[in-house]
Amino acid sequence: MSFAAKELTPFSSEWDETKYFPVETLKKAAELGFGGIYCGDEHGGTGLGREDAAVIFEALAYGDISFTAYLTIHNMNCYVLDKFGTTAQKEKYLERMTCMDLLSSYCLTEPNSGSDAASLQTTAARREDGSYVLNGAKAFISGGGTSDVYIVMARTDSSADKAKGITCFLVEKTDEGVSFGKPEKKLGWNSQPTCVVQFDDVVVPEENRIGEEGEGFKIAMMGLDGGRINIATCSVGGAAFALDAAREYTGGRKQFGKPLDKFQNTQFKLADCATSLAASRLLVRRAARALDAKIPSATAECAMAKRFATDACFDIANACLQLHGGYGYLRDYPVERIVRDLRVHSILEGTNEIMRVIIAREMDKEKI
Repeated sequence: MSFAAKELTPFSSEWDETKYFPVETLKKAAELGFGGIYCGDEHGGTGLGREDAAVIFEALAYGDISFTAYLTIHNMNCYVLDKFGTTAQKEKYLERMTCMDLLSSYCLTEPNSGSDAASLQTTAARREDGSYVLNGAKAFISGGGTSDVYIVMARTDSSADKAKGITCFLVEKTDEGVSFGKPEKKLGWNSQPTCVVQFDDVVVPEENRIGEEGEGFKIAMMGLDGGRINIATCSVGGAAFALDAAREYTGGRKQFGKPLDKFQNTQFKLADCATSLAASRLLVRRAARALDAKIPSATAECAMAKRFATDACFDIANACLQLHGGYGYLRDYPVERIVRDLRVHSILEGTNEIMRVIIAREMDKEKI
């Protein structure tokens, strides 16, 4: 919390307003071990678990949601390389990623492939020398154009089952044929760049393939289980900030001769927000423990936590804006930024509609 209070909260509004990506602050976070929280310490990671990460990301998101969300994506990339990468890949890339000398982005979503991720169309054609030629585009890429390395899912076998024909690659920003679209104009998450990443005949050496051919979709889904916890805990941190802001405001603002927080209607709204926040936090922590323990219900637990917490925490922030009255709609007060930043969380890492599909599917497997 002290890092968030000192390095994030005082600058959040300015970063949002100017669309500034605070790379230097990311590197400060890495000095505390936040660049590779659940990676092994032999390559610069902190060696903590998912529940530890949930606590850390909640505290950081209390200070700045957008900053923390990018940090969670970078941590997911580090996890992919730590778990599936070769020793040579870890020595070349992971050690520089955990200290954030190398920033990273995750490339799964495409312009015509969102919720149906297995239908991605980016291709990786293998050449006789073992290298691959990538062609295609990835959309909504956080850190796009600024990140140094990109974890890319591409189709290596068009004849196989959609999911089984996908392979994971590490692509460098400076590779010939890599280009970037214009920065997206977004509702929130303004302190990190987002754009299309284009691959035009990009040659990727075989040693930059992560895992075996055809393992990419499995790698992507394993990464997304953790990503869902991460985005959910960012929602909890942002909602906690909004609730504290609303309590402070309603305690000082007087109407009809008394502070707003002395009206029963206000008390009920604050109580409901506090209850939803506690429920969200508990569900996120439970999912994180399940993922740490590798229990069969972990995928469902992560989907439940993501679905519930991102919806509930957006509702909390929106209720807190309402409690500010007209002032809540002004950028002079931070709660409007919290609402904007939280809105996308019910879309990211699989929409909340897809979370319901996953939960129902896992229920049929009798894992929950």
